[in-house]
Amino acid sequence: MAVVMTTSMRLTVHRLIMAVSFLLALPLAAIMLIHPALMLDQHGQYNHRMIMLIMLGISGGFIYGVGFVPRFWLWKWLFSPVIAWPLMLLGYYIWLLQ
Repeated sequence: MAVVMTTSMRLTVHRLIMAVSFLLALPLAAIMLIHPALMLDQHGQYNHRMIMLIMLGISGGFIYGVGFVPRFWLWKWLFSPVIAWPLMLLGYYIWLLQ
C-alpha cells in the first residue's frame, strides 16, 4: 500500500512540475512572438545573450512541460526544470521589472 501511495505521489508531483514548466514558458513565448519590444533593456536595446538564454529556458519549459524526455544525457540536463526555470525567471525579471 505504501509503495502505491509513494508512486502516485511522485506521479502527481511530476505532473505538477510539468504543468508549472509549461505555464511559465507560455507567456514568455507569447511576449517574444507578439511584442518583443517589451524585452528591451534600459538603453532601448536588446541584450542578445540574455534573449538567447531566455529562449533556451522557454524551450526547456515547453519540452519538459509536454512530457518529452530526451535520450541523450546533455539534452536531459539542458532541458530540465533545474536549468529552464531560472532562465525563465530571468526572462520575467527583464520583462516585468526593467
